[in-house]
Amino acid sequence: MASAILRLSRHFATKNTGIMSRGSGSTASAVCRAAPRRTAVSTASGAILPKPDKTSFGLIRMTIVVVPFLYVGTLISKNFAALLEEHDIFVPEDDDDDD
Repeated sequence: MASAILRLSRHFATKNTGIMSRGSGSTASAVCRAAPRRTAVSTASGAILPKPDKTSFGLIRMTIVVVPFLYVGTLISKNFAALLEEHDIFVPEDDDDDD
């Protein structure tokens, strides 16, 4: 029952995709060539797929990426704050509350 529902949903999903086959051939083969399907953990025959390759990001790689961007962001904000203070757009007031 579940496989019939799955086939029916696939049929409706691929019915109006607009994929046209060139030459003589069925539209089902054109759909399979255009967008191959892969289930999450198994093939259509039921075989379990191997684990996908995992790219590890170590502490060194993370540091190489994060530190330069933090430094550049700090320089930009420092220069912008100096520009605002130079044009008297934002100057903190010196309030002495010695009550």
